[in-house]
Amino acid sequence: MALMPSPAVSLRIRKFRRRFGITAPRVVVRTHLPWPWYAAGAGLLLVLGLAVFWVFMQRGEARGLEHQLDTLRVQVRDLNQELLKLRSTAGTEQSAVQMERSTQLQLSNRIKALELENAALKEDMRLFERLIPAAGDEAAIRLEGFRVVPDGLQRYRYRALLAFQSAKQVPEFRGRLQVSVIFSLAGRRQEMLLPDKRELAGEFQIEVRNFLRKEGGFEIPPGARLDSVEVRVLQGDTLKAKRMAQL
Repeated sequence: MALMPSPAVSLRIRKFRRRFGITAPRVVVRTHLPWPWYAAGAGLLLVLGLAVFWVFMQRGEARGLEHQLDTLRVQVRDLNQELLKLRSTAGTEQSAVQMERSTQLQLSNRIKALELENAALKEDMRLFERLIPAAGDEAAIRLEGFRVVPDGLQRYRYRALLAFQSAKQVPEFRGRLQVSVIFSLAGRRQEMLLPDKRELAGEFQIEVRNFLRKEGGFEIPPGARLDSVEVRVLQGDTLKAKRMAQL
């Protein structure tokens, strides 16, 4: 016959089962750490948070810088285009100014030439009004005018006006012109006779019935100074007339 436990023992057994049995409450085992470790962990988490925040901020600043860089690139491109337009415009304006100056210079030279031509025509008119060519017993050739004017650097143009008084036996004069140019170069006076080439001699042949205007040009060496110019009328080797130029 089995023995029954006493009520006190049964109560203890039930308490033991409640505490250590299947129905016993769960027990959480925690490791106890000192507070500096908690502080270090919190600091580490704070550093990681700040690092993440800095990375996001850097990305935002990088996007802002890229945007500013794109804006600057657009501005530089626009400025380059504007600079090219300004250079092109400046070149066009400079060309226009040069063309205008060249045109003004040409007009000025043309005006001077017309003024000289007008003065020469007036001189011819006065001469024609003064002279009355009439046939006589003796023929005569005269140089009524001779002028030399500059025509560029070291270049000059001359203009001679000849008048012939015919006779019964001599209705016209045939001969040639000779131009003597005296200039100084390096302290020495030198003479240049025109025509200076045989192939140009035909240009200096003249035939005068009443009046003849003869024009030409010459050039003296660089650095030379023109002193005087004389024109001569020759028939064969005989000097018929001569005249110094009005410089």
